[in-house]
Amino acid sequence: MVRNPERRTALVDAAIEVLARDGARGLTFRAVDAEAAVPKGTASNYFANRDALLAQVTGQIHQRIAPDPDEVAEVMKAPHGRELVTELMGWINRRVTANRTGYLAMLELRLEATRRPELRAELTATMRGVLAEDLRFHEEGGLPGDRTAVMLMYLAMTGLMLEQLTLPGVVPEGETDGLIAALVDRVLPADDR
Repeated sequence: MVRNPERRTALVDAAIEVLARDGARGLTFRAVDAEAAVPKGTASNYFANRDALLAQVTGQIHQRIAPDPDEVAEVMKAPHGRELVTELMGWINRRVTANRTGYLAMLELRLEATRRPELRAELTATMRGVLAEDLRFHEEGGLPGDRTAVMLMYLAMTGLMLEQLTLPGVVPEGETDGLIAALVDRVLPADDR
């Protein structure tokens, strides 16, 4: 197996672009090679098969869409009340818009996981880990709301992201901030300020 980590990363990044643009059916080694502008056959030298490539894509997507820890620290300087939770939810929404390709690729991975048990197991474990980290962050950050509140916000935000990424005209862009604020107001008890 070839051992050039920069080339491997470039191939995985190219795979994310192909996945977001062409879907799982369009994700071939040839398409990845073309996207990465490398000679034909390069991707097949780095990945034994599509499943190996998809496994690498799963991990790389999360690195691409993860927030910068310094930005998180800056945001968390605000008082830890409902207003901060609303700001964090809005921030997530803005990050989805800014990294549309990464999130579309994640949606494609989720769809592909319905047909591939190994990918489903891996992606489920990854997403459970992400959700556990979100719950830990919320609790350790002293943010208002219990586990159920965080789960409800996670599920609602996931639905909003799905609409914005796949059918952007369903929820008018000018309404998203108000909907996010209403979500937080309704999910978090009034005494959690």
